[in-house]
Amino acid sequence: MNEPEQHRTDLTADSVLEDLILDLLDWLAGGERSYEEVLDAWRTSCPRLPVWEDANDRGLVQIEQVNRCSVVRATPLGLSLLQRRRPIAQHQPPQFVTE
Repeated sequence: MNEPEQHRTDLTADSVLEDLILDLLDWLAGGERSYEEVLDAWRTSCPRLPVWEDANDRGLVQIEQVNRCSVVRATPLGLSLLQRRRPIAQHQPPQFVTE
């Protein structure tokens, strides 16, 4: 693969990873999750998609002890990134109209 093709591939992978991190933050914005639930859903062995690892390294998520259980929440930095990158309408539950 020549250099421009490699650069294009890297940009695509970065975009996919960023979108997945936003999906993780969106999921956590709905409420805290157990550490086990988060790892089951988001940890991967794929070196090109380290969603949980990157979000953690960037300070976008935090692990806290609540009643002797580990819970994961989006940090204020993570919620701020989500707000900037995705309008609030995209990460709120759908509203149903009843007549």
